[in-house]
Amino acid sequence: MTLNTWLGRVVRPAIVVGGVIPAVVIGWRLFRGDYANPAEALEHATGFTALWFLLSSLAATPLRTLTGVTGFTRLRKPLGLWAFGYALVHLGCYLVFDQSLLWGEIWYDIRERPYITVGFAAFLILLALAVTSPKAVARRLGGRRWKALHRLVYVAGALGVLHFLWLVKRDITRPVVAATVLIALLALRLPAARARRRDPRRAGEAALDSGP
Repeated sequence: MTLNTWLGRVVRPAIVVGGVIPAVVIGWRLFRGDYANPAEALEHATGFTALWFLLSSLAATPLRTLTGVTGFTRLRKPLGLWAFGYALVHLGCYLVFDQSLLWGEIWYDIRERPYITVGFAAFLILLALAVTSPKAVARRLGGRRWKALHRLVYVAGALGVLHFLWLVKRDITRPVVAATVLIALLALRLPAARARRRDPRRAGEAALDSGP
């Protein structure tokens, strides 16, 4: 079995199914009473998980570039969709536990509190990418528009890291690690971006099945 085949037949299905494991672990810890503040712990854990799924999806293209193994791009969609799923739960926790679905307070937070603003903006980008991830929608949009939209995933990654940095008030180790990983992934993409500018034909590289 080649590495491409292994990534497509083994790793991709494992991600599709295994993405639920963090939710199971969080749920088990809630059930055991490991958290002093369960609502806050659930909100933070789902947000942190969403960010790492998002960063993992951003790693697919640099891995393909470094190794020449195209199968890595097939991992982007399931990783990106899991990032959206955990971000959706994270947002739901904020709406219910922090704001009790008081929409006036929520709108005030979005307008006046920068870390809420950038977090909400990141979620809207992930929502747009998730909605347009099916192949039928991608075909309707057209390859060029679909690709332009899905490049916003890097903006979502930057906003997610910034949201995390602003949120943490004491130990900033994890957000700094996340920021370092994001910077490294963006740096690894620079040669490919320069190559696309030099050779426009590479802009048509197949990726419609790779997701956000």
